[in-house]
Parts: sequence; C-alpha cells; structure tokens
Amino acid sequence: MAERRMFAKSIVLSDAFLDMPMSARCLYFTLSMFADDDGFVGSPKAIMRECGASQDDLAVLLTKRFVLGFSSGVIVIKHWRLNNYLQNDRKKPTTYVEELNSLGLDAKNAYVERENGSCIQNVYKMYTQVSLEENSLEKSNNNANAGNAADEELLKTLLTEYHSEPLSTEYPHDLLLFALNLCSMQGERAQNERYLRAILNNWERMGITTAEQAKEHEWRRRA
Repeated sequence: MAERRMFAKSIVLSDAFLDMPMSARCLYFTLSMFADDDGFVGSPKAIMRECGASQDDLAVLLTKRFVLGFSSGVIVIKHWRLNNYLQNDRKKPTTYVEELNSLGLDAKNAYVERENGSCIQNVYKMYTQVSLEENSLEKSNNNANAGNAADEELLKTLLTEYHSEPLSTEYPHDLLLFALNLCSMQGERAQNERYLRAILNNWERMGITTAEQAKEHEWRRRA
C-alpha cells in the first residue's frame, strides 16, 4: 500500500464537504489515509475508535455519500479515483474483490453502486442508520415529500415496522427519515412508535418543520 495519499480540492473544498461537522471531515481524511490502493477500508470501526470519531460522524459521511458501505462492513471512499492515482506497477490491488465488483464508475470517475450490486440501504441498517434524502439542498423547498424511489420504499418499510404509517401524511418524508435515523442510533429500546413520536413532537414544539432545521439542531446540540 502506498505511503502517500492525495485529496482533490474539488472534493474537500466543496460546499457539501465543508458543510459537514469538523469531526466528520477529520474522519474522512483518516479513513482515506488507511484505505488500500483502491480506496477500500476493511475495519472502519477500529479506525473510528483509534481517532475518537463517533457513529454520527460515519453516518454523516454515508448520508452525504462521501463514503459508500457494504453489508460486509467494508467501506470505500467514493471519490477515491478523483483524489488519488497510482500507476499499475505501483498499485497493490484490493482484496475486497466482491465489493469492488459491485461498483461501477460514473462520468466523473467516482464509484457508484451497480443496479444489482450490494444494497447500500443494508449498510445504513448495519451502522444503525437509515438512508436520508440525497442532495436535499438541491431539492425544491416546495416539494418536501419528493424523493427517489429507494427513499420512499425505505420510509414505507420502516414506518410499517414502527406501526406508524399515518405519519407519512403528517410530516415531510425527509424529516421522517431523519427522525427514524435518530431512533436507530439509540438502539433497539428507541426503535418504536412512542420514541419516534416523541422526537417529532419535540421538534414541533421548537418550530422545527424541515429536515435541514432538524439536522442543524441535532448537530448543534451534540457539538
């Protein structure tokens, strides 16, 4: 494995990256330093313990898709090929062949999941997370319930598990997904309708009506 790693300014100076908490950004750099020559990290939780990062930090990186995860516990740096380039004669191929084969490359040479590859939603479950709306800042504020089909299907499934289907008509879907995310972070004791409604009612009392407001409140509270 190479001793040096590089970072593209187009990634680490982007608004999406700089909007993340400092702790999440530090975890991204640390994971990148420990990644193999294809950008894979086989033991992210051990690295998190070593550098003092929290589960929330990894959740942010997964949610913002700066890293992608697999049900095996392995993660990969999404923009690895934009950050780093190694000549073939200096590169040691990854041992995570199955995970690599489940990925493709987009037009910007970033990793993306193949249609029939490892399901990214399983990774959120493994890390006690649920999928949040992607690119929420780019979505219309007048279309709070809009989202991709995967998010909608996940929300429907989780609300069914919580016996809370009526909530889908009472709150914006991205706000519900973030509330479910917080429930899952607290472990099994909090994965029920009563805990979910308590979070939503508390936000309502505070005048929080959007996912972005809720995220800002939670990150400020935990800072």
